[in-house]
Amino acid sequence: MTIRSPWTCILWDVDGTVVDASEGILRRLTIALTHFGLPAPTREELVHWIGPPLYDSFQANVGMTGARASEAVAYYREIGKKDGYATGARLYPGVGELIAELDAAGVPQATASSKPENQVRVLMDHFALAPHLRVIVGATPDEKTLATKADIVAEALRQLREKGVDTSRPVLIGDRHHDIEGGAAHDVPVIFVRWGFSWPHESEGAQAIVDDAAQLRALLLIEDDE
Repeated sequence: MTIRSPWTCILWDVDGTVVDASEGILRRLTIALTHFGLPAPTREELVHWIGPPLYDSFQANVGMTGARASEAVAYYREIGKKDGYATGARLYPGVGELIAELDAAGVPQATASSKPENQVRVLMDHFALAPHLRVIVGATPDEKTLATKADIVAEALRQLREKGVDTSRPVLIGDRHHDIEGGAAHDVPVIFVRWGFSWPHESEGAQAIVDDAAQLRALLLIEDDE
């Protein structure tokens, strides 16, 4: 029996898709917002924070100006440095194993995350996933130069092509409407995972929707009898 993929490469969103970092994110947001004299978010409100660039979220969610949002992002990042970016983070069930299996089957993979790239690298190293990824792509530290999901998807594909990867049939795995919109900008279909931080309507436009890693595996790997 041989195992192959219908996709030539796979892009992974990170927060809410591969890693649940909500415990640390909630703690850091609470400290940051309190510092700026604003109420701390509830766990239910994390859906408004996980996914989009943090710079945008400080403006959209609590009404900060652009300059104030930049200050808040910098303050939040300092807290993260002290905490350790992997503190409290965990992998979603079965996802790490699936990434390893895809690599063993010879399927090129990359991250395409709105999270700052240095944090993505820490998480991928922490969970021993970095060796299974051809490239690790995230946002620039300021979350402005390279921040939108569309730009990040484009950069991930560019870096994969530089390494000789066939990017003719890519797929993006994600949990927010930003993933679907970012993929659509480059004709990259999206498989939407329901275990992340999203509202039900956010899956609109996805090529497929899955509830667990087993369902996702069935869409990413095909077993052929020889």
